[in-house]
Amino acid sequence: MRYVQLKNDKIPPIALGTWSWGNGVNGGDAVFGNNLTDMELKPVFDAAISTGLNLWDTAAVYGMGASETILGNFIKNQNNVLISTKFTPGRHDDMEKTLTESLNRLGVEHTDIYWIHNPKDVQKWTTEIVPLMKSGRVKHVGVSNHNLEEIKLATSILESEGLQLSAVQNHYSLIYRESEEAGIIDWCNQNNVLFFSYMVLEQGALTGKYNAKNPFKEGTRRGDAFHSEVLLKLTPLIGTMEKIGKEYEVDPAQIAIAWAIAKGTVPIIGVTKSKHIEEAIAAIDIELTDQEMKELETAAKETGVGIRGAWEKSMKI
Repeated sequence: MRYVQLKNDKIPPIALGTWSWGNGVNGGDAVFGNNLTDMELKPVFDAAISTGLNLWDTAAVYGMGASETILGNFIKNQNNVLISTKFTPGRHDDMEKTLTESLNRLGVEHTDIYWIHNPKDVQKWTTEIVPLMKSGRVKHVGVSNHNLEEIKLATSILESEGLQLSAVQNHYSLIYRESEEAGIIDWCNQNNVLFFSYMVLEQGALTGKYNAKNPFKEGTRRGDAFHSEVLLKLTPLIGTMEKIGKEYEVDPAQIAIAWAIAKGTVPIIGVTKSKHIEEAIAAIDIELTDQEMKELETAAKETGVGIRGAWEKSMKI
């Protein structure tokens, strides 16, 4: 497997997301319509570790601790797991306490990446993370859902303490490219900051498994966002992804992932089945041509679809 650099560390080219692991507020049942048990998820974890995909992305807010708890149970006695978790301003008001609770649920002494999940009061929360880094409980700091101005502010605060921003994590997919358009990805490349792309598959809408006749479950967050009319607009793009996928003997999902990797980002892929691990590994080996990239981006733009999450703001200043 080819790895990517996170400052002085090597990490896999794909991170595995656990947003849909565990139920409750912001959990898998409410957002995705899932109700997965530990018994169903353990083979997914085992399959990932066996392939070398060992970077797991979670958050204290996912199921209000449920996701971290499940992951923590799986990583016991594992020495080669990398953990990425998050502090959510507005949902939590004590960073040190929240980190301690996260580490306890995960059963680890430090987190490899700790994300400030949104830009509410960048000055306050970036300053708060400094002693957690200096204590060794946080190895790398990342900011999520921040625009370029806020990223630069966080960077300057850290640098004033002799520390560095390691990563940025924003919504980025074929149909949602604001971080690229706003110059954030270019800035990251120029400043040795790794860009992590979440919702690369748009919660399943870009996998080819759902369409106007086979929509998402009603009453879920993704079902409300990607309703039948939106899925119908995505049909031509899915067709292009299927056409290109045939050349590589893969499905549209792997093409969406391969595109994100080709753009120089680390996609965070939600995994709930062992086959998702196999698909992720297949995507890593795909090298799309310039023509294929252009075809995909043209087809994506022509859909006119670009759905921003309720928690997101525009990246364009």
